[in-house]
Amino acid sequence: MNVLVGLVGSDESIKTLRRTIDRTREVGDDLTVAIVEKPEAKRSQEAMTEQADKLLSEANIDAEITTLEGDPGSALVDYAEQGEYDQLVIGGGTLSPMGKIQLGPITEFVLLNAPTTVKLVR
Repeated sequence: MNVLVGLVGSDESIKTLRRTIDRTREVGDDLTVAIVEKPEAKRSQEAMTEQADKLLSEANIDAEITTLEGDPGSALVDYAEQGEYDQLVIGGGTLSPMGKIQLGPITEFVLLNAPTTVKLVR
């Protein structure tokens, strides 16, 4: 399977990448990592790129890492449209006090507009 994982600079993105790496090791997916620009994120694109490279190297997984500029949701959807991906993996979603999932604006945009199957890691 050709998998695209979209990351911002959050702890949730690290968790998403780790889970995607685990699956890649198990089933041998082809993996591409796209790091989107989000100025208010905990980590910069550069820091996130270094972290992704480190995690992939430790897992001995060869994956392309790319950085995307512009609106995070649109940039990720546009990139997914340009490639032949079977699945787009993103992190997102928190639980409300009532136990229902709440989606952030980037996650919601990607879920509604992505040209391929989207896997949401919570």
